[in-house]
Amino acid sequence: MLSVIIPIYNVQDYLARCIDSVLAQTYKDLEIILVDDGSHDTSGDICDEYDLKYRHVRVIHKSNGGLSDARNAGLEIARGEYVTFIDADDYVHPRFVEALMKTIETTGAPIAVSSWQEIQDGDTPHSVDVENARCKTFSQHDAINTIFYQGELNHSACSRIFQRRLFDDLRFPKGALYEDLAIIYPLLCKVEKVVLLKAPMYYYVHRKGSIITTMSLRRTQVLDHLEALEQQVEKEAPQYLPAVRSRHLSACFNMLRLMPAQSQEWQPTKQRCWDYVKNIRFLCIKDRNVRIKNKIAILLSYFGIDFLMMIINKSR
Repeated sequence: MLSVIIPIYNVQDYLARCIDSVLAQTYKDLEIILVDDGSHDTSGDICDEYDLKYRHVRVIHKSNGGLSDARNAGLEIARGEYVTFIDADDYVHPRFVEALMKTIETTGAPIAVSSWQEIQDGDTPHSVDVENARCKTFSQHDAINTIFYQGELNHSACSRIFQRRLFDDLRFPKGALYEDLAIIYPLLCKVEKVVLLKAPMYYYVHRKGSIITTMSLRRTQVLDHLEALEQQVEKEAPQYLPAVRSRHLSACFNMLRLMPAQSQEWQPTKQRCWDYVKNIRFLCIKDRNVRIKNKIAILLSYFGIDFLMMIINKSR
């Protein structure tokens, strides 16, 4: 059985579409766990309506604790041998579960990943040829490097199915943003391989007001996660240090691009990012796996931070 965990907070306009896409799955041996994380719109009522109508829907109502806490609450009651996470404003192709479970069965991989489609709010996803989708298997080493070099695999907890046992002693960090980034490395350390199914069956919706589209100082937590991970791999697995440095550098460039340039409140973050760029740019520009766009930004950085920010802000 697969446990589908859906954390929910004030998404009344999107929730039914998400749940209906799971109910429409061609794979039927699943339970749907709806975690109402203290919503103050009608999301909680919508959850209860589905709970009354469908026997395999389970609902948790809890005080607001954030995305990580909601996912953890779902994990605590999950009964499936496998688990997947779907954000409540996203939705999935009808064969999302079937195709990934078949991939797990045929490859023996403990994690199977679907590629995804990024969709603007209100748009329609393009069709997916599930039958002819190709699989690519990554060793543990290649999966970690690919994720942190920002290749074909990303660090999201969504768009994939996990063996439930991987979370036996692991939970998402409560109260943190970029919680997926904080948990992906310890997850991958538990597996020998990951399989990517190149069929974009997870529909990632960009909507106004979502956490990822709202710029706040909380988003600097991505730097905290990567700094801690860099220190960890330097001690425990230095073979991954170049990849983690590359991802840390990318986060710094992205933060410089997104932050309000003249805001005094953002000056410590600006200095933090700039110091990291200066310290690591020589190593990264020599690394053939670092993305071209980051190498271009490195070259621009040698003209100074003001010049760099002027150029990258034009790319917004």
